[in-house]
Formats: sequence, structure tokens, C-alpha cells
Amino acid sequence: MKISIGSDHRGFEAKERIKAVVLELDVEVVDHGTDSRNSCDYPDKGFAVACDVAAKRADFGILFCGSGIGMSIVANKVAGVRAALCHDELTAQLSRRHNNANILCLPADLVGDALMQSMVRTWLQTDFEGGRHKRRVDKIETYEHEHTKSDYVEPTRATTP
Repeated sequence: MKISIGSDHRGFEAKERIKAVVLELDVEVVDHGTDSRNSCDYPDKGFAVACDVAAKRADFGILFCGSGIGMSIVANKVAGVRAALCHDELTAQLSRRHNNANILCLPADLVGDALMQSMVRTWLQTDFEGGRHKRRVDKIETYEHEHTKSDYVEPTRATTP
């Protein structure tokens, strides 16, 4: 399994801690940064991870920012992505079981380290249930296909002035 991860400056420390947990699970990690607490723009990192998942260069993605909201908005702009902002183990589990989420968005400022680690383990170990949930996810994918100009666009590497 390959996981693409990324964060802004607010999520940097959480990303580093969770990256270590994921590596312990013997999962390959592609880290799109950021690599410090220096201010950066979350869309750059979010689009990089979302495009990895949409293009199947990674099986799943994990994104971090202060609230998780910005990363969730960014990731869900990319066709083929179902990003879920989760705050506890149950929402992490349900996002996989019922929604087949392929990106987990985490609020670095709002969730403690132990809970975040447990959420990530739960999310990675939970399979999509299918059944009636598949029918609903299929409706989302159909709408997306019919209303999106293209299935995949490589993100540009923006530079911050």
C-alpha cells in the first residue's frame, strides 16, 4: 500500500508524527511536505496529494491543516477524490465503510496525538462495506463524471512570492 501525505505549516508536526506511525505499519509514504513550520499555502500540498490519489499513484491520502477544513475543500475539488474530515475513530471508520473515502483530512489543532494515531490506524484498516453504500458512491461518481470537464489535471507547482 502507498499513502500520499501533505500538510500546511499548522499540520506539519502532526504530519511528521503520523508519518512515523504509517511507516511502522510497513506502508510506503510519499510526503509532499511541508517540511517546516514556515508559513505555506495549503492548496499546494492538498492538490499534490489529491492528484496522487486520483491518478492512482497512491492508494490513499492523508492531509493535515489546523482545522482540516481547508484541506478537505481542496481535495474534494479533484475528480476521483472522496476526502473526509474526521474528528474521532467512529467518523474515520464510517468514512471508509460507508463512503469509501480515499483521503483522510485531519485537524491538527483540534485532535490530540493519541486519538489521531488511533484514527489513522482505524481508517487504514477499515474496508469499504459496499452493498447499499456502493450504490450511493456510484451516484457520486456518475455525477462527477457527467459534470467535470476532465477526469484529471496535474496540479501546477505554485510559488509563493
